[in-house]
Amino acid sequence: MKFSENWLREWVNPSISTDELMARLTMAGLEFDGIEPVATTFNKVVIGEIVSVISHPNAKKLSICKVNVGENEPMLNIVCGASNVNIGMKVPTALIEAQIGKLKIKKSDLRGIKSYGMLCSAKELGLEEHSSGIMTLPKDAPAGMDIRQYMQLEDSIIEIDLTPNRGDCLSIEGIAREVSALTKAKLTFLDCSPITPKIQDTLPIDGHELCPHYVGRVIKNINIAATTPIWIQERLRRSGIRCISAVVDITNYVLLELGQPMHAFDLDCLVGGIKVRMAQAGESLTLLDEQTIDLDEQVLVIADHTKPLALAGVMGGQGSGVVDKTNNIFLESAFFAPTSISSTARRYKLHTDSSHRFERGVDPQLQRRAIERATVLLLDVVGGQPGPVIEIVSDTMVAAPIIKLRSSKIKKLLGTKIKSTEIPRILTSLGMTVTPYSPILSGMDFKLPLSTEKIEELVWEVCPPSYRFDINLEVDLIEELARIYGYDKIPSKAPKSNLTLASQPSLTLEHLQTVLVQRDYQEAITYSFVDPELQAKLDPDIKPVPLANPLAKDMAVMRTTLWAGLLPIVQYNQKRQMNKIRLFETGLRFVKSEKLQQEQMLAGVVSGMRWSEQWGQGNQSVDFFDVKSDVEALISHINCRFVRATHPALHPGQTAAIYCDDEQIGWLGALHPSLTQELELQAPVYLFELQLLPLYKVALPQFKEISKYPSIRRDLALLVSEDINISQLQTCIWQMNIETLIDLQLFDVYQGKGIAPDQKSLAIGLLFQSESCSLTDLEIDDIVKQVIHNLEQTLGAKLRK
Repeated sequence: MKFSENWLREWVNPSISTDELMARLTMAGLEFDGIEPVATTFNKVVIGEIVSVISHPNAKKLSICKVNVGENEPMLNIVCGASNVNIGMKVPTALIEAQIGKLKIKKSDLRGIKSYGMLCSAKELGLEEHSSGIMTLPKDAPAGMDIRQYMQLEDSIIEIDLTPNRGDCLSIEGIAREVSALTKAKLTFLDCSPITPKIQDTLPIDGHELCPHYVGRVIKNINIAATTPIWIQERLRRSGIRCISAVVDITNYVLLELGQPMHAFDLDCLVGGIKVRMAQAGESLTLLDEQTIDLDEQVLVIADHTKPLALAGVMGGQGSGVVDKTNNIFLESAFFAPTSISSTARRYKLHTDSSHRFERGVDPQLQRRAIERATVLLLDVVGGQPGPVIEIVSDTMVAAPIIKLRSSKIKKLLGTKIKSTEIPRILTSLGMTVTPYSPILSGMDFKLPLSTEKIEELVWEVCPPSYRFDINLEVDLIEELARIYGYDKIPSKAPKSNLTLASQPSLTLEHLQTVLVQRDYQEAITYSFVDPELQAKLDPDIKPVPLANPLAKDMAVMRTTLWAGLLPIVQYNQKRQMNKIRLFETGLRFVKSEKLQQEQMLAGVVSGMRWSEQWGQGNQSVDFFDVKSDVEALISHINCRFVRATHPALHPGQTAAIYCDDEQIGWLGALHPSLTQELELQAPVYLFELQLLPLYKVALPQFKEISKYPSIRRDLALLVSEDINISQLQTCIWQMNIETLIDLQLFDVYQGKGIAPDQKSLAIGLLFQSESCSLTDLEIDDIVKQVIHNLEQTLGAKLRK
């Protein structure tokens, strides 16, 4: 919004500079966008009166003007090339030695005639970007008066950016209210006393729910040819609005002054009365910009008893507007629903000063004040006889909310305490009604300390003014307090919090999901209700919970294993030529005992190639140990072991139960061949499923210094029974609690020539290292002998020779 600084200071004049004023408005949310002078820098330009005009004897396009520049000054002979000069005109006249921007006026000789000055256009003085001819001043302008003084050009044009919620500041009055609240300067209130009617002429008005407040007035016998006063013209120009005629200029002036859009109809063009209604299909309207638009039932219009007159809140119609022959007018001041105006303006791609304000919300109680103010100005400028005010108020007018404001909430949100006496002062300065409130006495809306020693909680009931649509909640009031109190006054404090260790360390589900994603898995999400036939094949020992009203036949029971949802996905993808599948899912399984138990599970399925197809790597199918490696990555933080076992859905020779401290927490294995064939899957398909709760447990990490002494490795090839697995071997060795043993790895398995059919050779590497000294071969040899002896006694293992 653009406005004149002098105009603003007539309403409120704080004792601060323009820069400081703009800085305060910006900090309060009304962002300063720019400032510029109202005119070009010039001096020695006065008001001149053209006394005579004769044609130049040596140039057809030039005129010789005698100009009166004051009673005590001689007449000036000025040669002028403008075509609009006439006797009696009052014009800006630059005297000899006048400086206009970079131009200095000197005595000159134009085609043999001496010229002692220059008659100026509005463009030359920097008052307009474009102008034709000499600038015409009002006839009552005093000859000889400095033009800067007469037009009050010692002024600045200020532009601020407003957010959509601050429609109340789209007027001089609205900005003045803000400045007054920010600076504590006195605000001058505009006198909008009712005008005594001179005639009793009225019009019947039919309202509409989208126009809850409509005010109108008939004014007869106006002088439509009257000239808009220079002070109104200048304030409009400095606000970026073009002057049109006295009546239109005054309605625009009130729009800028109070923020109320208004419209003047030619009374003689109206038939019957005014109707605020929705348009009818087939109707059309030619607007003031000469654009003809088609209307329908979604568009709110102002109409008489025969036709639409104006697009409500957006633009007037050409057939009922004020023209040169207008003698009687009907003045309109209304409040329209913002959503209706926004919809109309967007639909027809029209953005006017009126629609801009109505979209953001106009004070619903402003209409009467505005029409009284406009009437006063119209009577002063164009004269006329006013009728009584005609007012329609709908039941749909919404009452202002009553909001409770707590001092504790203010401190909590702002992080600082504002004096209890300052809070109501700030809110009152913004036009709000503030009354103390006691929830202890009046109700139980808030819980306050009942101790009478020190009640720190204070509560107020606040009613925002009708022009503040954006204030509905307690936090809105606190924002207003922060704006006026000053964001820069709120101390900057780093947030404080107590860092407490959890009672027990744990991992998160996100961590486990990340482990699998990093190993090339993708997460799947399936339904908790599954096919009962597939469920029975995967988990025949548990009876699933049936659904009373299943969505479909193949979604009739609650799953007891997540595999029931994952395997159909594998089937679907394999049929679409996907040769590498790695999926996992986390979710609940449902087991019915005395009560329905819901257990959190993590399950996965792997099928196809070990690696994606590439030229440098042959096609290798995934195997049991690939998947086992993935599971080990999930359970590496807890003490787990794999035990050979059987499961009805898994391959008899490739199935392992997973135990954590003697409690089974999951399964790992290849899908049973019969199921693979029945589901028409391409082998191999490997599955795992784990209970989630045990996986969340994790021991606190302990620091261990890295040894500076060298490590020694010993490799052993052991003959063991075919049914002995590596985990048994590892457990047997670790249970010896050898202090210097730091690692144990299986690096070879052999069955074949030289080995009995019921035996196998396991090659393991033992890594030793001491934290206090370098180990000798003798020490290591002695430990290795103990290991071999222990394995012979426990597992029947023998050193292979």
